[in-house]
Amino acid sequence: MTIPHWLSECIQITDQDRESDQDENVLAFPRRTEPVGNDGQSAIDLVYQAAEVVGNLHHNARETEIRAQTLCRTAHEKLRVAERRAESAENALNLAESRIASAEAKLSAAELNAKNAETRARELEQALTLIEEAIRTRLLGERQHAYVSRRVATA
Repeated sequence: MTIPHWLSECIQITDQDRESDQDENVLAFPRRTEPVGNDGQSAIDLVYQAAEVVGNLHHNARETEIRAQTLCRTAHEKLRVAERRAESAENALNLAESRIASAEAKLSAAELNAKNAETRARELEQALTLIEEAIRTRLLGERQHAYVSRRVATA
């Protein structure tokens, strides 16, 4: 089995490892025996980086929370304004409906008065016609009767 060049740089295989691993197909990774001098500093650097990432996440979360609260307040205020407008519109509608009902009642009363006036006018016209007829009949009847009497008297 051939090991890629980059992998062989990472692991050191001894001749002894090669012989024993050929049967097992297992590679042994060498253990570091030399101490690394900056392991503590690297750990501290990683802790600071993690703290910075967490701090940034916290800051971003706080900004997002503030934006969400602002949006909620704005939406709540818009909702209250809309509710007041709806209530005002409903009151205006009720007033308009009341005025319409009042106008309809007045119109119905006026129509009834007009019908009554028309009926009264017809009755008065009929009475006047009867009176005129009676006057004509009596005057003409008396005139004709007087005319006939005078003619008879002169004849």
